[in-house]
Amino acid sequence: MLRKFISVLLCAVLLVTSVGIAAAAVPETVQDKLQLIEQDTYGMEQTGALLERLNKLEKDYDGTHRDGSLMARVDALYAELYENETKPSIMAEMNAIEWNIGHEVSMKPVQKRLTEMETGLMGKSGEGTFRQRIAALTKASFGTEALPLGRIPVPANTLIKIALVDEVNAKDIKVGDVVHIKAADDVVVDGYLLFAKGEPGEGVVTEVRQARNFGRDAKVEIDFKRVKSIDGTEVDTFIGDEAKEEYASYAKAAGAGLAGALLLGPIGVVGAAFVKGKNVKLPAGTELYIQTQKDEMLYGVATTGAE
Repeated sequence: MLRKFISVLLCAVLLVTSVGIAAAAVPETVQDKLQLIEQDTYGMEQTGALLERLNKLEKDYDGTHRDGSLMARVDALYAELYENETKPSIMAEMNAIEWNIGHEVSMKPVQKRLTEMETGLMGKSGEGTFRQRIAALTKASFGTEALPLGRIPVPANTLIKIALVDEVNAKDIKVGDVVHIKAADDVVVDGYLLFAKGEPGEGVVTEVRQARNFGRDAKVEIDFKRVKSIDGTEVDTFIGDEAKEEYASYAKAAGAGLAGALLLGPIGVVGAAFVKGKNVKLPAGTELYIQTQKDEMLYGVATTGAE
C-alpha cells in the first residue's frame, strides 16, 4: 500500500547516479592553497601581497614566521591544516573539539569557530595564537591535552545519512551547479566517530529538465560526490545498493508522514514527495543516504565504547 501511495504522490523525479566521482583535486599553486587556507580560516580570501597574507596566517596560527621559500612555507601550513599522514591535522583537532562540546560540527571558519567554542565553554574568547587556543579548548573539553584520535580502517560502503543544505529546485538550478550537503547523523565505526553530524559534502548537477506539457515531469540529476570525515578527509561517496536499501527502510518506517524526504524506487529513481506542480523542488533539510566508495584509513574520535 505504501508503494502504491508513493507512486500516486510523486509528480516529479530526481535521478541520482550510482557511480562515484573522484575526490576534489588538491590545490596545486601557491595562490590556490593560500586562498583555501584563508577561506577556511577567516571566511574569505584576503587582500594584499602574497607574503603579507602568509605572514598574517603564520602569526595567527603560530605567533612566528617560518624560514624558507614562499612555496615551502605555504605547503607546510597547508599540510598542518589538512593532511593526516603522520598526525591529526589542525582541522581534525578542531572538528573533534567542536563535536565533543556540541555533538555537531559546523562549516564556519576557524577564527569564528574558536571564538564560539571558547565563549560557549569558558564564557569568553581566548587569547594567544590559534594553536594555543586549540590546546586550551582541548584541555577544557576533554580534560587532557591529548585528543582521543585514532587512525582506523573504514570499509567501503559505509553508510552516511545526509541532508541538503540548500533547496534544490529545477526552475533555478543548472548543470554544473554544486549541491551542498552535510552529514545528518554521526557515523561510528568500531567505537570511533568517523563522520560527525554537520560535516560538509557536495554533489554536482549533471542534468536538468523542466516540466512541460503533455505530462512531462521535471527532472534533476545529481552526482553526490563526496563528504568530509571528522579528520577533514574528503571521502568519495555515491548512492549504491546499500544506500537505497537503507533509505527504503527509513521511508517505510516513516510512512506517509515523511515530510520533505526522498523516496527511492527499485531502480535507483529518487522522487520528490512534496513538489510544486510538476516541478522538482526539494527543501533544505531533505534527507537521504549515501555510502563510501572505497576502503579508507581515517582518524576518528574515540567514543565511550572504544577500547
